[in-house]
Parts: sequence; C-alpha cells; structure tokens
Amino acid sequence: MTASPHAAHLAQLNVATLRHPLDDPRMAPFVEMLDPVNAAADGAPGFVWRLVEEGAADATELRPAGEDVIVNLTVWQTQEALWDFAYRSGHLEVMRRRREFFQRHVEAHLVMWWVPAGHLPTVEEALERLAHLRSHGPTPRAFTFASAYTVEEAEVTAAGSPTHR
Repeated sequence: MTASPHAAHLAQLNVATLRHPLDDPRMAPFVEMLDPVNAAADGAPGFVWRLVEEGAADATELRPAGEDVIVNLTVWQTQEALWDFAYRSGHLEVMRRRREFFQRHVEAHLVMWWVPAGHLPTVEEALERLAHLRSHGPTPRAFTFASAYTVEEAEVTAAGSPTHR
C-alpha cells in the first residue's frame, strides 16, 4: 500500500458480467490486457491498493457477486487520481472495448465512497455500498463520478453535523 498524506482515500468497486468464461478464446484480448493494465494501476500517481486474490496477480477468479461477474476493488488517494487512471491512461483502451467482453449493465456497476486512510475495504463492504447505490441512488455513502461527493460532505452525513478540523 502506498503511503499518503491524505486523511481519507477514495475506494471504488466496479463489477462486470462476463460475456464468456475467461478461458474462452473470445476473452483472450481482455485477459492479455490484465497484467499491463494492473501494472499501470499499481504505478499510477495516487494509487493506494487493489484487491488481489491470494497467490494470484489479480482478482478475476474471485466471484463474490456471481459466477459470471468479476470485481475490481481499488483505493486511491483522490478522485482525480482514479479519474486520470481510468480515462487518461492505457486503461481507456479496455473501457473502449468493454462491450466485446462484458454484458451491458442495466443498474449501477460502479460505486465510490470515502474511507479513512489506511483502511482496506472488504469485498462485503464494497458490495454493500453498491447495493446502497442501487437502492437509494447517489449519496455521500455511495456515489459515482457523475454524482460525486467530497470527503467533507461524506463526513457531514456520517456524523450528522459539520466536521470540525
């Protein structure tokens, strides 16, 4: 985990429903992109942590959201750092090709929330945040890029009163 001067970090979970099993030849281009994209994330400015299955290079074999659903759970120092990686790096190529590999989601498939620096969210915590977003829409507890909340807004909601620093 990368050290950070920030008091809070941004956690994000995204889920993707596979069109085919990962060992299917039609998924080979995606599988080939995994290591380079994960390496780019690991070295990206503002990257803190990503979920990796024990003894593996990634989390693609973890299936806590269903047998055909892969999860990506990461922590970043800031929302801007996550945005830059997602939309201004080699990751964008994967995003452009996502319809080749993943089914279209009819409900939210990405959720973000603030965590105390040093906290590594569990998959269960992340799935609960996604369920919250799907049930209640964007709130300071669970939001998206299009409906983001600052850490201060999240703290106000969590504490019920303004944060005093």
